[in-house]
Amino acid sequence: MASRLYLSAFVLGITLAAVGCGKDNPTTPTPAADPKFTATLLPSNEVPAVSNAEQSGSGTVTITMHNTKDAAGNITASTADFTFTLSGFPAGTTLTAAHIHPGAAGVNGSPAWNLALVSGANVLTNGSITLTVNGVTPTDVATAQAIINNPAGFYFNVHTTLNTGGVARGQLVKTN
Repeated sequence: MASRLYLSAFVLGITLAAVGCGKDNPTTPTPAADPKFTATLLPSNEVPAVSNAEQSGSGTVTITMHNTKDAAGNITASTADFTFTLSGFPAGTTLTAAHIHPGAAGVNGSPAWNLALVSGANVLTNGSITLTVNGVTPTDVATAQAIINNPAGFYFNVHTTLNTGGVARGQLVKTN
């Protein structure tokens, strides 16, 4: 009787071990994807709205953040890659700056993430341009976390020689 009990316990143990070893799905976590944001850039979104020769333009921006975090998950360093496309502007429009600013729709804020464009170096010869600027650091690292937490509380805009306060603006939207 005792040998049957030991045999039953042995078979049960082997069965449980086999079930536990038969996992097809790994449990190793995959790293989180770099956060991405987009915005539709319109002169009518500027405050005040653009109403001069550049009011017919528009554009889009895609921003990919690359964050370094400590063991507690706090962002300790951040850079971002920006790609923006502008079209429909008068030929010869000259970009002077591009930034992320804090501010809800209709509210202006100071630049928090400056692309450091060389003023006058980017001319929309035919009224259009696509620019990519990689590895841009924010004014301070807390800005990266604030954007992740509340992207709609930030906007991206571009500036021109005619519209020094901004020519096209859009609120950020997180896409992943």
